[in-house]
Amino acid sequence: VNFLMKRIRPILAIQFIRNMKFTAIISALAATSVAAFAPSMGGRSITSLDAAVVYFSTSTGNTETIAEYIAAAASIEVEEIGDASETEIVAYDGLIIGSPTWNTGADEQRSGTTWDDFLYSTLPNLDLEGKNVAVFGMGDQQSYMDNYCDAAGELYDLFEAKGCKMFGLTSTDGYSHLESKAQRDGKFCGLMCDEDNQYDLSEDRAKAWVEQLKSEGFAF
Repeated sequence: VNFLMKRIRPILAIQFIRNMKFTAIISALAATSVAAFAPSMGGRSITSLDAAVVYFSTSTGNTETIAEYIAAAASIEVEEIGDASETEIVAYDGLIIGSPTWNTGADEQRSGTTWDDFLYSTLPNLDLEGKNVAVFGMGDQQSYMDNYCDAAGELYDLFEAKGCKMFGLTSTDGYSHLESKAQRDGKFCGLMCDEDNQYDLSEDRAKAWVEQLKSEGFAF
């Protein structure tokens, strides 16, 4: 009997250890499975969704270039306004919006882009009271010196009329245009860029403007 007990005890101990290891493995696999099927916490967070975004529309790609400069400097998302849902737009605290000017001399729908429909069909239905808004525009000071960045002025006026708090007015120094509907009290109503004649200044202008917006308390 003593001989058998001496043989059985080591066997039981080994079996116990094996059972413990098996249990640990099962627990680890279960935890891994739960983690695999759990909702991802990556991607755009609620905080970033409620912060700021750059919306643009473009015909030649120049406005998108400036939009990307701004987004990179501010570390925020950039999106074509035609791809944005109403729910998404109103979720942000800050909107940086920009367009070119193709319908020169027009009183309305000056951009010749998706903005023209958005401003008069979608914008009236949105509650944007108190949102921070900054405007940027694209233009050609040489070919359209009497209508430089006019569409930016249209964006500014219509968003301001919705109760938005407007940011980012800039100096007209360094530009050679004659007239612009984007001017307010001797300043531009936002960042104005000219990729045709001053493309080498655009990125630095965008970076400086983002820093200005931060100093003004824009909701990034």
